[in-house]
Amino acid sequence: MENLDQNLPEKSILDVFSGKSVENPFPIFAKMRTMGAVIPIPSPIGGIDGQTWMVTRMEEAIQVLKDHAHFTVDGGSINGNSDIRQNIADPSAPPTFLNAKSMLSVDEPDHRRLRRLVSKAFTPKYMESLRPRVQKIAEELLDQVQDKGEMDLVKDYAYPLPINVISDMLGVPQADQAQIRVWSEAIAHGLGLGRQDPGVAEQIRAFGEYIVQLVADKRQHPADDLISQLVSIEEEGDRLDEAELISMISLLIFAGHETTSNLIATGTLMLLDHPEQLEKLKADLNLVPAAVEELLRFNGPSTIAGPRFATEDIVLAGQQIKQGDMVIPVLKSTNRDELQFTDPEGLDITREIKRHLAFGHGIHMCLGAPLARVEGDVAFSTLLRRMPNLQLSVPRENVNWHFMLSSQGLISLPVAF
Repeated sequence: MENLDQNLPEKSILDVFSGKSVENPFPIFAKMRTMGAVIPIPSPIGGIDGQTWMVTRMEEAIQVLKDHAHFTVDGGSINGNSDIRQNIADPSAPPTFLNAKSMLSVDEPDHRRLRRLVSKAFTPKYMESLRPRVQKIAEELLDQVQDKGEMDLVKDYAYPLPINVISDMLGVPQADQAQIRVWSEAIAHGLGLGRQDPGVAEQIRAFGEYIVQLVADKRQHPADDLISQLVSIEEEGDRLDEAELISMISLLIFAGHETTSNLIATGTLMLLDHPEQLEKLKADLNLVPAAVEELLRFNGPSTIAGPRFATEDIVLAGQQIKQGDMVIPVLKSTNRDELQFTDPEGLDITREIKRHLAFGHGIHMCLGAPLARVEGDVAFSTLLRRMPNLQLSVPRENVNWHFMLSSQGLISLPVAF
């Protein structure tokens, strides 16, 4: 830790991982960037051998995310480190993305094999074909609250829109969505580095048991949905084993709505925080696709990319990274990199963005990025068209956040219109 500036105490860095600075970690990230593109930090979790590093700038983060020969997500293969996600899951529980092999926890060639099984369902062309369905869901959700003049934007809109869409794709019964929300919140809240919330392991076990039963039901009663397709592929002799199948489905259910829900809710709050940008967007809804990209850059759902582990000694941005060291690309910091963006701390919905890292980069780039973009486009366009007088109905300081390992979101967002 001798390289750390004394003006940035270790506690400030750990606050990023504990959630204490969840609402506004950006001053800490800005200070980190002045200290270097790659800086040593206190280990935010036990059981990790070697030094932990934060990657604060975009070019270096891209190098780490693309170079899976030198930086692997599979901590178990390096010096006995374990996958961080597994620290909150009971190894004896049914397999989920938290305690079994998934696209999050393997590199090539296993990653290519797992991703190939679902990639056809997540092409930009197919995602765009879902736009009418997404639009219908958005309209129906707003129909339910339109006459009330107020709503909790998280509970009434930002959460149910993506969970309805991904449930339709996967074949998850609509009646189960409320329970999935309970499990998702428990998992999300329990995924803070170095934090073990009571009861999280039991919720994860229940989630896994639900997926096991859902797969069993699809075997008995296959339908025109993605889970039925995955079951069929698995039974036709593909190398996807039972644990991988259950883990894959749990990941698709969780990741398929959690981050998009956060995008819609946090993005709405950011627009309310910047009324001049909100007015500009309301005046021209054709700007919504560009606004979605800027909201993703400015304060996207993912704080960090999944930690990588150095497979061998390597120099990165002048720092000597040792084999087994943990390297954490900080996406929220890279997306405000002064070397990449003009006025990066400002929100500008007309900004021309060549690239951002809100969805990650490389082979582990978010599979659902095309779907998130369609959902974000529809969600913001529909909301602002139907409720142009949208405003917070509670004091700004009363807006509360939840925090997890790699992202943050709003617990609720009371609005009036």
